[in-house]
Amino acid sequence: MTMNNDMEIVSLKTEDITTPRISLPALLLLFLKIGVIGFGGGMAVIALMEQDIVSRKRAISSEEFLHGVGMAQVLGPFAPNTALFVGNRLYGILGGLACAIAFLIPSVSLVILLSWLYFEFHAIPALQSAIGGLGPVVIALILSAAWSMGRKAVRSWPTALVGLASLGISLFKINAVYVLAAAGIIGLLAGKQRLSGGKGDQHPINPPDTPSQPPTKSSKPFSASGLAILPPIGAATTGVSLSGIAMSFIKIGCVFFGGGFVLIPILHQNLVTALHWLTPQEFLDGVAISNLTPGPIAVLATFTGFHLHGVLGAVVATLSLFAPAFVLMTLLSHEYARFKEGRRFQDFLAGVTPAVVGLVVSAAVLLAPGALRGWGAWGLMIFSLFLLTRLKWHPVWVLTIGSIIGSIGLVH
Repeated sequence: MTMNNDMEIVSLKTEDITTPRISLPALLLLFLKIGVIGFGGGMAVIALMEQDIVSRKRAISSEEFLHGVGMAQVLGPFAPNTALFVGNRLYGILGGLACAIAFLIPSVSLVILLSWLYFEFHAIPALQSAIGGLGPVVIALILSAAWSMGRKAVRSWPTALVGLASLGISLFKINAVYVLAAAGIIGLLAGKQRLSGGKGDQHPINPPDTPSQPPTKSSKPFSASGLAILPPIGAATTGVSLSGIAMSFIKIGCVFFGGGFVLIPILHQNLVTALHWLTPQEFLDGVAISNLTPGPIAVLATFTGFHLHGVLGAVVATLSLFAPAFVLMTLLSHEYARFKEGRRFQDFLAGVTPAVVGLVVSAAVLLAPGALRGWGAWGLMIFSLFLLTRLKWHPVWVLTIGSIIGSIGLVH
């Protein structure tokens, strides 16, 4: 009996190492769905990914996912970067790019639609009431993900201290890159075994719940050849070429450190002050439209590109802004596969992992004042947390409940 059980375990491990737990089409559909319901941006989207990809599908281990989130915050928006990391780990370079694009398609498409309505009718569509109840649910979703990741990443006093320190520092809105770099240095100085409390083998060769060498030739190339025939719907007569749009947003993408609202002053300086592509009012309205959609605030580039050159300009601007981050993240993902078994690299990531959990919790704390206004919002947050953690409801249903409650005016 023991021998049979051992054989089953070996067989399972061999299957995990050679075959991902989810097919590429299913993974792309998963990221497409996350892109549709990913209101709240940033850590809220990371929470959705953790729920579906790690906890439910077990496509990659929690440890690898946390490492990916940490590396994703170096340059550009970290939610699309994390999608790229997951796809790259499972299906190579093309799989990573396809996952990132699948995640972005819903928000980019919605911004294009809202941009057309805005420039056609000079007004922002009244969507705020429909999503007014999503804030408390997003807070619950982030806390739920933090709890799920924290149980696996914070198992000793040293890791708890690193997580708490990262939480405290992040509340002062210090750039996440600095927080993660400091945590990694602590990991290098202390070592993975000491941070983990000296429990067991701290440098496993092949974790049993994640592929060690995922296949890299199963993905199909993502084709964007159809973009060339898109009409310039709603394009303004600005005389700005597509190449000019591309070069400008690539330059912005190269200095897009920290993600999120860090991008706003950079875009304002370039798009309003230097290039005069948007008026100050158009820029503010573009920020508002970006916040009304799922996905990263960086889709403000989509709004600007649409204003300058219609649908094609929107796509070019978006891809150009994300291009530097995607290139860097692809390189980091590739190097991760090569060096993840190295002792010093594991020491560095041992410090980063609990720090990511601290960053996730800090996101909930920082977002709470704007989302939890009144007893109704607090009640919805607690109820949502109960549904997510105790009853294990899928986030899409909890978000649906929040949007319904918000639309009927029970939460503002």
